[in-house]
Amino acid sequence: MDFEVEASHHEVAEGQHEINFKYSDALTAADNTVTFSGVGCPIAAQHGFHATFMPKPVYGINGSGMHTNQSLFNLDGTNAFFDDNGPLKLSATAYHYIAGILKNARSFTAVTNPLVNSYKRLVPGYEAPVYVAWSGSNRSALVRIPSSRGLSTRTEVRSPDPSCNPYLALAMMLKAGLDGVVNELPAPDPVNVDIYHMTPTEMEEAGVICLPANLHEAIEALKNNPLSKEALGDHIYTKYIAGKEKEWDAWRTAVTDWEINTYMKNF
Repeated sequence: MDFEVEASHHEVAEGQHEINFKYSDALTAADNTVTFSGVGCPIAAQHGFHATFMPKPVYGINGSGMHTNQSLFNLDGTNAFFDDNGPLKLSATAYHYIAGILKNARSFTAVTNPLVNSYKRLVPGYEAPVYVAWSGSNRSALVRIPSSRGLSTRTEVRSPDPSCNPYLALAMMLKAGLDGVVNELPAPDPVNVDIYHMTPTEMEEAGVICLPANLHEAIEALKNNPLSKEALGDHIYTKYIAGKEKEWDAWRTAVTDWEINTYMKNF
């Protein structure tokens, strides 16, 4: 299929696998993501399996994410995020990019996490990042900085899930990061403790906020940030919001099996 899988391994949940693609430019990366999911599902079916890219297909075990590693390169081919003399060997550009991601994270979540089901994954306790913060190694933070440096210096945005449209998701994240670069936004201090175990007071003191708790909250955050329309364009922005609001209305008016099983005999 003309792209390289660098590594794959079994993940935490039953039947769950992590597939790592070799890096490429944003458009090719989106093409590869669509190709992999489009081909993977029917091939699994041919062998008697069901492959799903649903964010949270099974209650009580880890959902599936689409961790997205991102870096910028200078025109001379050097990594713009790497500075051998900088703090953590990161450049000023890297810190600005991190700041842009964190500033705009709540507003791009409706695109990176587009389903009602996406927010069943984004809850504490299952390795999914729900807190807008960054760290060098802390996996409870939204943005992690992998240990590799040099040409491999990069940010890892951990909130997206594989149900997203990768073209729109990458566009939103790149626009968010570049907002930080263009405006030279300062990155907050890293949070190097397990945020899941922080008290609300400690989180407030550290400036840590949460991602949207549901699709409706995410849609409102998308609508309230002018950067969203800049990244998506007027047509996609309008149609996307209309479609997501229709999906949310369908969900919030549906009566689920859980409600029937929990309430029918009690009221």
